Amino acid sequence: MSRESEADLPGSVELPGTLSSELRAELIAFRRDLHMHPELGNQEFRTTAALKARLEQAGLEPRVLSIGTGLMCDIGSWDGVTPLLALRADIDALPIPDTKVGVPYRSTVPHRAHACGHDIHTAAVLGAGLVLAELDRRGLLPRPVRLVFQPAEEVLPGGAADAIESGVLEGVGKIIGVHCDPKVDAGVIGLRPGPITSACDRLEVTLDGPGGHTARPHLTTDLVTAAAKVATEVPAVLARRVDARSGLAVTWGRIEAGHACNVIPQHAELSGTVRCLDLPGWRAAPDLVHAAIDEVATLHRAKSQINYIRGVPPVVNDPDVTELLHAAQTARRGAHAIEDTEQSLGGEDFSWYLEHVPGAMARLGVRTPGDTVKRDLHRGDFDADEDAIQVGVELFTAAALLDAEAATG
Repeated sequence: MSRESEADLPGSVELPGTLSSELRAELIAFRRDLHMHPELGNQEFRTTAALKARLEQAGLEPRVLSIGTGLMCDIGSWDGVTPLLALRADIDALPIPDTKVGVPYRSTVPHRAHACGHDIHTAAVLGAGLVLAELDRRGLLPRPVRLVFQPAEEVLPGGAADAIESGVLEGVGKIIGVHCDPKVDAGVIGLRPGPITSACDRLEVTLDGPGGHTARPHLTTDLVTAAAKVATEVPAVLARRVDARSGLAVTWGRIEAGHACNVIPQHAELSGTVRCLDLPGWRAAPDLVHAAIDEVATLHRAKSQINYIRGVPPVVNDPDVTELLHAAQTARRGAHAIEDTEQSLGGEDFSWYLEHVPGAMARLGVRTPGDTVKRDLHRGDFDADEDAIQVGVELFTAAALLDAEAATG
């Protein structure tokens, strides 16, 4: 979606549901509390309890998911027929240490950190829910909305599948979400119709042979060489067996073999990821990867065992729902607060929802304007400009109101 001048786009419209300074301060405090107490996927009991308590305080009736963590909460009276708009946040953290210095909300849990911004996502959806609940009490919410606080996004194949089994999509007509982007200024969102993330699977390979003396590799299986050949040649083979536009890529993160310099080992292991830009390539990937590994391993007389672990398909944004997010951000902050975003090679289990209903994910800018330090996700020093919480609340609330307006004509 190209960046256009404000003169080329609809002007801002008056929408109810602005964020009060008191609620803004509360959401920042809530985010910092989550940041100090990060929980891994399917272990988010404290986070779930905190969300449930705050939503109940607002007079809502949240329901903990059947898997024990995460919850869903409807705002407004649903007639059982009208499709709901779902607002999704992920609530889990990563198993890495928090290395930030000079902030009072640094993680208090060793080797656990909200280094992907899920605490920001959670605070934004919570805030939107509280604003929409107030509008509903005042009779200003035309259609009900569902909040989805999903566990275990960081755990392949992702907690979205479990959330769907728990019923979060029952009655949902479309779903929206955000993901923090440290390359985009706070106050701005990035949009892209079509694929916005990539598929991501996990690959584990073991190679076995009889082993032997390094003086006589010709009498055995030179397993270290075999492992090296699998690591280097499999990606090259795949590059010639799939459309280059699919962007199928195998990248190794670990290779291990042997314990002594003069002994050819009997066992080697490799593990890595398989990423792909489009759905057809992702669906073909397991067979292609298996065949390529078997061929290279057999050529070097190694016996291979392959554990191909399905992760997530790419997030493919629905054009109409992407346009809804565009209209919502334009209404709240103007068209200048929207920019194009590229397709990421990262994976996101939001994609599982889109296998069932149309939806879209926006990149939520979390870089402090003027900050020139390059930052990235999944790093111990990751942090976010907390102004992004208000931007997320505004985006979600405007989308809910505009979607209802469009549906009612």
